[in-house]
Amino acid sequence: MLPKNRKPTHPGEILLNDFLIPLEMTQQDFARHLNWTYAKVNEIVNGKRGVTEESALCFADAFATTPQFWINLQTNYDLWIAAKEHKKVKPITMSA
Repeated sequence: MLPKNRKPTHPGEILLNDFLIPLEMTQQDFARHLNWTYAKVNEIVNGKRGVTEESALCFADAFATTPQFWINLQTNYDLWIAAKEHKKVKPITMSA
């Protein structure tokens, strides 16, 4: 369910605040753990890059979550952004 009064939290913010900080793990440590560049992790944390299917699988492995958790966070975020710019389309009516 999408929030109505605020933008959904970007999955990168959740990665940082709900996973890395409680584990006392730096972005650099996490990047090394995944064998990724620091820049890739940092761009996700800062909302400049989204969570892909591949990154969702990696996060799920690393944190014993599901890839669906990460993909749903990203989908909700992307859908909220798209809905703000969406121009409504007239419904198609069926003639009898």
